[in-house]
Amino acid sequence: MNTQVAIIGAGPSGLLLGQLLHNAGIKTVILERQTPEYVLGRIRAGILENGTVELLREAGVSRRMDAEGLIHHGVEFLFSGQRIPVPLSELTHGKSVMVYGQTEVTRDLMEARQSSGAPTIYGVEQVQLHSLKSDKPSVTFMHNGEQCKIECDFVAGCDGFHGVSRQSIPREILREYESVWPFGWLGLLSDTPPVNPELIYAHHERGFVLCSQRSLTRSRYYLQVPLTDKVEQWTDERFWNELKCRLPDELGQKLVTGHSLEKSIAPLRSYVVEPMQYGRMFLVGDAAHIVPPTGAKGLNLAVSDVNYLWRILRQYYHNGRTDLLSQYSQLALNRVWKGERFSWFMTHLLHDFQSKSAFDKKMQEADRQYYLGSRAGLTTIAENYVGLPYETVE
Repeated sequence: MNTQVAIIGAGPSGLLLGQLLHNAGIKTVILERQTPEYVLGRIRAGILENGTVELLREAGVSRRMDAEGLIHHGVEFLFSGQRIPVPLSELTHGKSVMVYGQTEVTRDLMEARQSSGAPTIYGVEQVQLHSLKSDKPSVTFMHNGEQCKIECDFVAGCDGFHGVSRQSIPREILREYESVWPFGWLGLLSDTPPVNPELIYAHHERGFVLCSQRSLTRSRYYLQVPLTDKVEQWTDERFWNELKCRLPDELGQKLVTGHSLEKSIAPLRSYVVEPMQYGRMFLVGDAAHIVPPTGAKGLNLAVSDVNYLWRILRQYYHNGRTDLLSQYSQLALNRVWKGERFSWFMTHLLHDFQSKSAFDKKMQEADRQYYLGSRAGLTTIAENYVGLPYETVE
């Protein structure tokens, strides 16, 4: 089998890259270890940056998003019972974010891929990447008990943190940067109306709270919990009672509870690998970087990577630009590190944990007073939250 770009991973980044390349007349094959049902069953983020929304529109997969997605012009912070609104659009010259679940983004991209007729092969095993430093890399894998091989021009590693793509780069070349946070987020999804029109990021002495949403009738809530906690310890009743304890009475009284559709505990970590390319293989999304969900940057940083990679590859195939290929890693990392910084900042701002020194706690308090008490501080938060602009590829 021959193609121009072999894409490893059929999550949202791999599917979006495939759709953009297909629209540009560039041939792709997508390989995925799991089944389509498994991929769609993963509950993930739901906040789309301004740039993510625009790129999905550019890919021609925005019909349902534009019809069903909820545009948010603001967000709220809550400290010591005080609610602090952040008017995103007012502070960023009209930019906003959209609430539209990652599962729905993936569904839209899957349907577009199927309609295009471009091949996606699910249920592959033993994927291996070969000759990545040559002009003709290849990918081998097992499918339905048969050994298969794809010869290609480029490989896009969109296969997540545990995928084979990053592991195919020699260890002596990679530089890893990591910070593991000493707590987790317990998330609950329910078919209940959101407690507030805008998302609420709340600091509380009992632990952080995020009141999020997926639609006008589906809510997503998070509680900061110790890493030693197990999901089985948290009944629905215990979750709702704890959430009410961490919210002001005015919000607690409005809270509509219900049966959980999904409940899980996610550990938090910050992780970046450099470089994000090796020969003719490019890392995209979680294969190269992980952020805590506090800044809503995980999916959005993956889309940022896709934005740079597809534009570079389009220039290569349409205009013969080979000089841009070596620029991918630095272009992507410039924005990745800014996203990591914002997620790190938000996590420190909103969480308390035992390892903080007395000095660190004073710095945390000073940050809260400045960033949430001045227009300049609020503007910094707003600009990062709606998404920093992409650099031009030229």
